[in-house]
Amino acid sequence: MRMIFVNLPVKDVQASRRFFGALGFTFNEQFSNENSAAMTIEENISAMLLEHARFRDFIKGDISDPAKGVEVLTCLSAGSRAEVEDTYAKAIAAGGKPWMPPQDHGFMYGTSFQDLDGHVWEIMWMDPAAVMPTEAKEAEHA
Repeated sequence: MRMIFVNLPVKDVQASRRFFGALGFTFNEQFSNENSAAMTIEENISAMLLEHARFRDFIKGDISDPAKGVEVLTCLSAGSRAEVEDTYAKAIAAGGKPWMPPQDHGFMYGTSFQDLDGHVWEIMWMDPAAVMPTEAKEAEHA
């Protein structure tokens, strides 16, 4: 089984916990402390929110400043267009900032925001029929 751990530098772990908690994410206390928070996104996907001093333990060089440039786009899937809008609204209400305007391609819809530290998060829904393998589409229409 593969897992993914996204490690993000944050200025204030407690503020970040409140922000992401307002979006509905939970935290694994076994791997959290005053300098870090292990945020559970899905069973095999976690984001480690690390205060700058702790984040520096894992890197060489400087921490990127999201105000000066985007270091990564973290995109999470949603189950519906409504979930995209709901998650975005929660992020803005919790102190996040709008980033890019919503993108509507009919079969795919998404929007984005910046968290309290300026990291960009995208929320995207895609119509399952649009990603269905060709053989399955043909069998569905047979």
